[in-house]
Amino acid sequence: MNRTKENIGLEGTIWFQKSQNRFLGGDRIALLEKIDQSGSINSAAKEIGISYKTAWHLVNMMNNLSEKPLVDRMTGGKGGGGTVLTREGRQVIEQYRVVQEEHRKFLENLEERLGDTGELYRFLRRISMRISARNTFSGRIVEIRKGAVNTEVLIALTGGQQIASIITNGAVDNLGLKKGMSAYAIVKSNSVIVGRDLHGSKLSARNIMCGTVQRVIDGPVSSEVDIEIGGGNIISAVITHTSRERLELSEGEHACALFKASSVIIGVN
Repeated sequence: MNRTKENIGLEGTIWFQKSQNRFLGGDRIALLEKIDQSGSINSAAKEIGISYKTAWHLVNMMNNLSEKPLVDRMTGGKGGGGTVLTREGRQVIEQYRVVQEEHRKFLENLEERLGDTGELYRFLRRISMRISARNTFSGRIVEIRKGAVNTEVLIALTGGQQIASIITNGAVDNLGLKKGMSAYAIVKSNSVIVGRDLHGSKLSARNIMCGTVQRVIDGPVSSEVDIEIGGGNIISAVITHTSRERLELSEGEHACALFKASSVIIGVN
């Protein structure tokens, strides 16, 4: 098999889907396998040549988009805990490898009929899309409330939480949004506000999701805070280091993530 066809087949087109949402490809499978072998996200990231921060983002995304979490973070114990794959995580690796092998055989048979696949590969590269937004959640549209100019769309996540988005009526028509269809809710990490002790508070933010701080990464100016909001879903926020200290945010503490409905982008396949 030539180099171009390897790129098209094994890297570009094999993706697992849940409810029509793409969430798991070859690079993420490799990360899961290394986590399973080492029991550490940090070690797995080093082995496959990505940063620890990137590895955490990928793990959070996979857990958010999967019906059941693929990776579980263990706490306590003699070694201080670690990271392990769930039964769902190991199963999805096995299924992916079977599909990958059958796909390889398919491409070998197809190569004779396609001839030079260079043009096809360049076309696939052009239509591929990656997004910079940190938080991507998979769910199903449960309600669409249309107004004169804008529409409120409610998306239910696998854990039962709902995310509200305000988009234009034109965007609803262009995306073909309908109640019951699968969709992504996408939120930039710098659009997320973090709060504590909000009981009884009246806030204008449409989306308020409370949970447990799972991870904090401090920088000289900003801090990244990951909050587990249930159902295996994790939302990341980037706030100032001063705010993180003032809120006394640390792993295991209760916290809430707040973001406006207008900050939520909706995507569909």
